[in-house]
Amino acid sequence: MKALVNFLTLALALLLATSTAIAQNIPRLSNGLPDMSGIWQVLNEANYDLEPHIARHSLQMREGPVNPVPDIPTLRLGAVGAVPGSMGVIVGGGKIPYTPQARALKEENMANWIDRDPEVKCYMPGVPRATYMPMPFQIIQSENDFFIAYQFAGAVRDIFLDNPGSSQVDSWMGWSVGQWEGDTLVVEVTGLGDQTWLDRAGSHHSYQMRVIERYTMIGPNHIDYEATIEDPLVLSEPFTIKMPLYRRIEENARLMDFRCVEFVEELIYGEARRYPLPR
Repeated sequence: MKALVNFLTLALALLLATSTAIAQNIPRLSNGLPDMSGIWQVLNEANYDLEPHIARHSLQMREGPVNPVPDIPTLRLGAVGAVPGSMGVIVGGGKIPYTPQARALKEENMANWIDRDPEVKCYMPGVPRATYMPMPFQIIQSENDFFIAYQFAGAVRDIFLDNPGSSQVDSWMGWSVGQWEGDTLVVEVTGLGDQTWLDRAGSHHSYQMRVIERYTMIGPNHIDYEATIEDPLVLSEPFTIKMPLYRRIEENARLMDFRCVEFVEELIYGEARRYPLPR
């Protein structure tokens, strides 16, 4: 019994020492708050589908003679348009708790992905999707300010640490108000329009969606990210997603220009040409 107590005491001491060492390695501002400034990116499949899923032939499928096969608009993408499998990022596993009507719309969206996903048309990704797009984003932070710039579509967010009140209008990236709870930045995001999706699998939301984000540094190069999503119009209950954010540590790490509006001009306006190109 004494040996067991000694072992547990040693284990606890090592755990506390490790936690203290990690906390000491976290970069901090002059006021003691964690300094999250830098270039960050996720390494997961959340942008494909928040829910657990097996690999799929294509982002858009149709019924085949035996099993579903790639739909005609995505057929020539081949493996590039395939969906990698994932255990999902929803805390507790399982699916997004949609109402039956909202679940039916999600499935319909997925079956019409190429025509409906706002990402295809270079619309700003919204929150929380901007965090797990397959491109980096940059946090710029001071004692009194917290700003996030995203590479995709040139989207930006100013997180107000001095609450200016409620949003007056809805917007693509919403209205973000943050406060520190110890070493965790908690951000309430409201004022989000319903045009954005949560992933490429058709996961939608309404204009009443409210997102509570939590950013917690767990090491000098890692942030633990959580987002709890509430939406009484389409969800039967709130749900939470969770994932690590990784610092880009290359010497020349930076955001590159990807204002993709010009990349989709032919898709959106090509038919308006006097002599349209073949499609």
